[in-house]
Amino acid sequence: MESNILIVAAGLFIGTVGTLIGAGGGFILVPLLLIFYPELSPELVTAISIAVVSVNAISGTFAYARSGRIDYRAGITFALYTIPGSILGVLTVKYIPQQLFNTIFGVLLLVLAAYLFYKNRNPILTAKPVQKQGYRQHTLTDNKGMTYTYSYNPLYGNLVSIVVGYISPLLGIGGGIIHVPAMVNWLKFPVHVATATSHFILAVMATVSVIVHAISGTYDNEGTVQMILLLALGVVPGAQLGALLSHKIKSNVIIQSLAICMILVGIRILVKAF
Repeated sequence: MESNILIVAAGLFIGTVGTLIGAGGGFILVPLLLIFYPELSPELVTAISIAVVSVNAISGTFAYARSGRIDYRAGITFALYTIPGSILGVLTVKYIPQQLFNTIFGVLLLVLAAYLFYKNRNPILTAKPVQKQGYRQHTLTDNKGMTYTYSYNPLYGNLVSIVVGYISPLLGIGGGIIHVPAMVNWLKFPVHVATATSHFILAVMATVSVIVHAISGTYDNEGTVQMILLLALGVVPGAQLGALLSHKIKSNVIIQSLAICMILVGIRILVKAF
């Protein structure tokens, strides 16, 4: 009973933080599973994580839709480009040895943490729209009356989405931890629009991955389904809370704190791998 409560509490934390930064929460759940459930195979770890990411992303997307911050045109296009990679990632994860998986994930956490910490030492400023051929101009007004005017190169966004689509189910991280920084720092989306749109993309991408896992029989174990349901009990309200807090907390503070946690967890996983 106590362990079940802890799993639900973990889901609440994952849902809140994941939605707060538009990352889905898989980058938090996978390290927890690797540390506390070392007997699970990489395929099962990623399958559980991506299912929770899907629940989190769907719940968070409804909340962000109410806020009016999702760029649906960019979101639908980028989501479509993630689908082929999502299917391929699910089909290849079963061939990765446990130690190699832990090593790859630990290194990835350290690299992402260093990047996020470096890029977000100062508050993120919204870039001015670029008037160039190939750039798409967009103006979005949310439900609080805040207007965002920006431009982005859809080709770059599509390329990022293909990569994220493959990495996401391969490591079970959801992909938002890569997508959000890319959308903010490379594509120059306003941070709140990037967070909301990333969650919409995750909802599509993760759901596709879950369907492929289900068809492959990864969720046939009763214990796996129970763990996913317990995590989902915490993730759903957590996602709503994260979306509510997203416009009240400075984005650079959130991401810097998160980067420090990722460094600590990444080191823990690498030490355990060797």
